[in-house]
Amino acid sequence: MNDFRSDFPEIYAAYWPKIARYLIRMVGDSEAEDLTQEVFIKVGQAMPGFRGESSLSTWLYRIATNAAFDRLRSPSFQNQQVDHPIEEEGDERDACFWENQPPLEQQLVKHEMGACILDYLARLPENYRSVLVLSDMEELSNGEIAEILGVTLGTVKIRLHRARACLREELETHCEYYWVSELSWRLA
Repeated sequence: MNDFRSDFPEIYAAYWPKIARYLIRMVGDSEAEDLTQEVFIKVGQAMPGFRGESSLSTWLYRIATNAAFDRLRSPSFQNQQVDHPIEEEGDERDACFWENQPPLEQQLVKHEMGACILDYLARLPENYRSVLVLSDMEELSNGEIAEILGVTLGTVKIRLHRARACLREELETHCEYYWVSELSWRLA
């Protein structure tokens, strides 16, 4: 059994941005900060019982996913509209942010398409949204996703296929900028 209690500050520092980004995509910006804090409180409390049967990353995402599902199912949340910030390419981690910016028109098209995608992503059922976010946005493997969600690998593949099909159909019908080739999203 690993003793991660002494490593909590490092774990928090390493995983807080990833978990926060994931929760923003799952429950929206207005809920994500508080929920991220709740997740790390749960992590801190549960660390003595972490047996290391899965990777630390998988365990953290599972706690975050369960917290997100609980929040999504809460009556108070269901009365709110989910808001998603649009992530711009290049952030504080990109030292050459201003040098690598595409022309303004491209940025506006990307922003519009991103807003449309995130709007329809928020409308997907939570079991589809979770696999799509974990796979295409968090770039986790199907095996990791299966472990996080506590489902079979086949279930992950089916949900991922269906989620992409649902999202693709919505985007083709409602998002005017969807087919801009250089901006297309991983829906294949």
